[in-house]
Amino acid sequence: MKNNTVHILHNKNDYKAALKEYESYFEDEPERGSEAGDRFQLLGLLLAKYEEESFPMPKASPVEAIRFAMDRLGLGQADLAELLGSRSRASEILKERRELTLPQIRKLSKEWRIPADALIGAFEMA
Repeated sequence: MKNNTVHILHNKNDYKAALKEYESYFEDEPERGSEAGDRFQLLGLLLAKYEEESFPMPKASPVEAIRFAMDRLGLGQADLAELLGSRSRASEILKERRELTLPQIRKLSKEWRIPADALIGAFEMA
């Protein structure tokens, strides 16, 4: 893809060529705003879009997002209960027997820095 016009990635061969060129910039990343820097950034955007469409990430459930945050922050169910103000609510949420309320989503997002969109969604109620 180098020395050619940058174009939409339509298939695996386009992807591989763009990735190879993109990786060639890693050793000496071009200056932002330069012609090479613009090309590097554009390749990154094209690669990200292709990967998003071709290799979608499975969406985590709200409980998986909470458990991930708990693990990341070194917290346990008692900490969730304290944040939510109820041990039984924390237990019901973690067992997917109760969905999060909007105030709970806001609190978890603010206090534990969990993206709100990761907390929104229907549980597979047990």
